[in-house]
Amino acid sequence: MPSEKVLLAKQQRVSELTELLKESAAGVLVDYKGITVEEDTKLRRDLREAGVEYFVEKNSLLRFALTNCGLEGITDVLSGATAIALSKEDQTAPARVLGKFAESKKDKFNLKAGFIGTEVYDEKGVMALSKIPSREILLAQL
Repeated sequence: MPSEKVLLAKQQRVSELTELLKESAAGVLVDYKGITVEEDTKLRRDLREAGVEYFVEKNSLLRFALTNCGLEGITDVLSGATAIALSKEDQTAPARVLGKFAESKKDKFNLKAGFIGTEVYDEKGVMALSKIPSREILLAQL
């Protein structure tokens, strides 16, 4: 059984994740296993430029945080190596950047699921979201 100190640290991390998820407009979960450090560095740079926060988190802690936010439908994909990308403003930015990267790294990098607000999307839904242009491009086209 974990010590009280470890348990408190995990509870605090879950509450931090819950707040981060509640503040986010959208998020995408990915399986990043198999990409190189160089590829990961480029991906993180692209995500940062798009205003997306990207990090690796333990599945058990993510499961608690997602459940706290009412996103229980997404917890069934939490197995193996999981990273999460969150955007506070642009609802399609995480899917757009990660979808483009996943297409170039077919067997190494897989989209698991995503969400916009409280709406949960499977892998195909996230890939469809990745095809939507950014808000700025849509306004320019209009």
